[in-house]
Amino acid sequence: MLKLIKYVVYDILRNRILLGYTLLLLTVSLSLFNLEDDAAKATLSLTNLILIIIPLVSIIFSTIHFYNSYEFIELLVAQPLNRRTILLSQYFGVSISLFTAFFVGIGIPVLLYNASSTGLILLLSGMLLTQIFVSIAFWASVVTRDKAKGIGLSLMIWFYFSLIYDGLILFFLFSFNDFPLEKPILALTCLNPVDLGRILILLKMDISALMGFTGALYKDFFGSAFGLIFSIVVMSIWIIIPMLFAIRIFNRKNL
Repeated sequence: MLKLIKYVVYDILRNRILLGYTLLLLTVSLSLFNLEDDAAKATLSLTNLILIIIPLVSIIFSTIHFYNSYEFIELLVAQPLNRRTILLSQYFGVSISLFTAFFVGIGIPVLLYNASSTGLILLLSGMLLTQIFVSIAFWASVVTRDKAKGIGLSLMIWFYFSLIYDGLILFFLFSFNDFPLEKPILALTCLNPVDLGRILILLKMDISALMGFTGALYKDFFGSAFGLIFSIVVMSIWIIIPMLFAIRIFNRKNL
């Protein structure tokens, strides 16, 4: 598996799109930290980049890479290799490549300008969201052989988590505001990794007014050490479950 992962990483790191993505992140990060006198404000501005752009690029790049590598995957399947090993090597190769781009583009500037607990939580959230949306992308890719449908499905998933979900939460809150909603909202929050990442970052910045209803209801919970561990565990589950479904489908799929 290690040889396959090294090949995938080496192949992706030469990709001009990934290089451009890295340079874009690095340029934006350095610009924000140099334009703002307060590193906390620059970190807050980077939050929007991590919550919107990182998931979008991760899920679309991973989906396109999978379909572009389909012939190579078919060649590997014809060899005496376990299908799970093939898919996991592709997953880890893409994940390592995108994580490297994220660390160079955002991680290094954050560590240089704001190596605080807030900066570290920002990097942790970005890293977890990268892995989550790569995992979801692989599930979306193995579901359908059609490249256009796969990319469309990935875009719909990103659109749901990044934009539609918060609207549904607000509708739920206003519709049932006469009932105790703390436990239901906690459960609903766990169903959106982007929301969890937002809560982790904004709570660490102590900006409860920007968290919306979902984060404000659970400031005490997510602000505690247990809440932090709980959020990380839930986001880790979001990495594992889509990949398990992807492996199951890939093992049974007729290529």
